[in-house]
Amino acid sequence: MIERYTLPEMGRVWSDAHKYELWCQVETLVVEAHAEAGTIPPEVVEPIRKAPPPTPEAVHEIEAVTQHDVIAFLSAWADNTEPREAARYVHFGMTSSDLLDTALALQLVEATDILLAKADTLVATLRDHALEHRATLRVGRTHGIHGEPDVWGHRVADFAFAMARSRDRLRRAREGVGVMAISGAVGTYSNIDPEIERHVARELDLKGADVSTQVVIRDGISEWVSALAIAATVCEAIALEVRHGQRTEVRELWEPFGKGQKGSSAMPHKKNPIISERLAGMARIVRAQIVPVMEGIPLWHERDISHSSTERIALPDAAIALDYMLNLTNRLMSGLVVDAERMRANLDSTGGLIYTSTVLLELVEAGMSRDDEAYPLVQKAAMETWETGVPFRETLRVRAVEAGLALDEARLDEVCRPERFVQRLDGMFDRLSALT
Repeated sequence: MIERYTLPEMGRVWSDAHKYELWCQVETLVVEAHAEAGTIPPEVVEPIRKAPPPTPEAVHEIEAVTQHDVIAFLSAWADNTEPREAARYVHFGMTSSDLLDTALALQLVEATDILLAKADTLVATLRDHALEHRATLRVGRTHGIHGEPDVWGHRVADFAFAMARSRDRLRRAREGVGVMAISGAVGTYSNIDPEIERHVARELDLKGADVSTQVVIRDGISEWVSALAIAATVCEAIALEVRHGQRTEVRELWEPFGKGQKGSSAMPHKKNPIISERLAGMARIVRAQIVPVMEGIPLWHERDISHSSTERIALPDAAIALDYMLNLTNRLMSGLVVDAERMRANLDSTGGLIYTSTVLLELVEAGMSRDDEAYPLVQKAAMETWETGVPFRETLRVRAVEAGLALDEARLDEVCRPERFVQRLDGMFDRLSALT
């Protein structure tokens, strides 16, 4: 992921320097376990433990010759070991994937914990925003067309619960990627005791794979990327709502717009929804990683490394992008400007058409058949309002007279109050209040 969208904490998780720190940690634990088992001389443990991780530059220089990253790492780390002879016992009985998959599990867990903390923050922000606007009337839209009265808090509550589920989904996926293996070539433990794997798993708080064929099969990692993609898409859903609400013709919502901010290089009046549009674009990046990572599940026989190059790009990019998105979505919702007066004006802008559903039910209760009498009458009145701008109640009266129907105006006044449409949302808001 390019630097523009990489936040420092998550960027460090996926840096080469941190990766080599983790590789050293894994290899050191294996050496310690071997020494405790009497497989290797105990006096080599301390020199290995004290050897600083090699720099990325040192590893890359050797890899340019060896064309093998793990061998390059082991050689560069041996150069840092005093005495260097102790390094002969590093990687004892292991194969490359033992190191790579175990360290990757640590990276994935670290990345997930960062994402979970930010998801918690965003859930709280969405919850509080929705509760603040539980009485802010607006028109609910279906297909982009005015439907019935609603409240803004209802719309945001949907996002809050969706993000909470996304967070919980990611928490479950964390278990699936916290899996390691140290089982040797083709995973048969031919040159390493399974107790070494169990020791390392305990020390790293990871789970040993139920089975390994040198590599840990990628179904868990595929699930993890899918969980990230869902969370990213929920962020995009929030952004899409804001983008619509900020359109000039709507003008109900405004992204935070800072002092000195510019909206357009050519048109000084512009206040564009750039945060929301950026979120929409970045969600595509996260979703795009699902298929390439999933295609790492089928490998040739016990293993190949066709998954390796994919994951070097896809896993960091997905985590870094979602990390940025969670941070940006929280900023968007924390600073969102809600124009309640404009929402009410838009609600009233169609001359009462948003009350056709409740009028229809009133006529049915008055004794009219739904399909043959009530619906055609209400629809004809509504179409006339669309075409002429005459308020719906007036066109309704005309059509009612034509049908020989006496309207109960007082009753219509009652059922055409926007507050009536949202009076049963208290239970939902109670559930939202308890959301953590």
